Amino acid sequence: MSKVLVIAEHDGAALNPSTAKCVACATTIDGAKIDIVVLGASVSGVASEAAGISPVARVLTVERAENEHAIAAVFAPQVAALADDYDYVFGPSTAFGKDLMPRVAALLGVNQVSDIMSVEGSHKFKRPIYAGNAIVTVEAPGDSKVVATVRTASYQAADGGNSAPIESTDVNVELPTHTRFVELQAGQSDRPDLQTASKVVSGGRALASEENFEMIFKLADTIGAGVGSSRAAVDAGYIAPETQVGQTGQIIAPDLYIAIGISGAIQHLTGIKDAGTIVAINKDEEAPIFEVADIGLVGDLFQIVPELTDALS
Repeated sequence: MSKVLVIAEHDGAALNPSTAKCVACATTIDGAKIDIVVLGASVSGVASEAAGISPVARVLTVERAENEHAIAAVFAPQVAALADDYDYVFGPSTAFGKDLMPRVAALLGVNQVSDIMSVEGSHKFKRPIYAGNAIVTVEAPGDSKVVATVRTASYQAADGGNSAPIESTDVNVELPTHTRFVELQAGQSDRPDLQTASKVVSGGRALASEENFEMIFKLADTIGAGVGSSRAAVDAGYIAPETQVGQTGQIIAPDLYIAIGISGAIQHLTGIKDAGTIVAINKDEEAPIFEVADIGLVGDLFQIVPELTDALS
């Protein structure tokens, strides 16, 4: 039997859906027994959510004041200590996982496997390279522990309905003091989270100003969608960086993705390749976005978007 430890991502109050997607990946390993570890200062509510994910065998909690904020330098030694009892240690390929898992791998003296999109064997995995233009099969040494990040866009969240036991555990390791939490600045929005939204409306540089992005917000609010953007729009200062979709932004897999005024550079397409239906609105009929779009509309976005919003209202 293979033992898998999944590192829970959470905000202290709720479990991030990326955790259930990591569990879904772990279930494809033959004979996997899956545990989840939740690190934090007070995590009873989050642990209860994690215990509901099927087929998790056990939820471990590591509660200590130093874990109040998700600081990778603090979490990593604790995860590495827990990893002694496991064959695999999985984290999500999100900002949280990309920060934490390389540190864990380094402490364990193994190479990290990044962006797992499918499990091909006990130590063999498929992952994207070249901005998703190619898929390669990589193989970790057969006698080593596997530390990996899971490409969450490639997996559906594991089902609920479970009631795994929750166990508190102590990890006696020396924690570093060179890194400390200073401040968290986060925007507040009633819109669905970009990472988990089933519908996303994104705007690009063609919107030409921050004020014009109001069209994107109105359309998104009309259909209950999250809001995304291209890197060009972020670089131009039209919208906040956390909305960026693409290789250097967020990789998402909504059921519906509407790209407005986005040319479709490969960097952006990497972030939406797993979307269900892609709709593109652009005045340039040669734009690369139309090569991947299921539905394409060539025209002036300043005319089309308000008309579409009114029609859907």
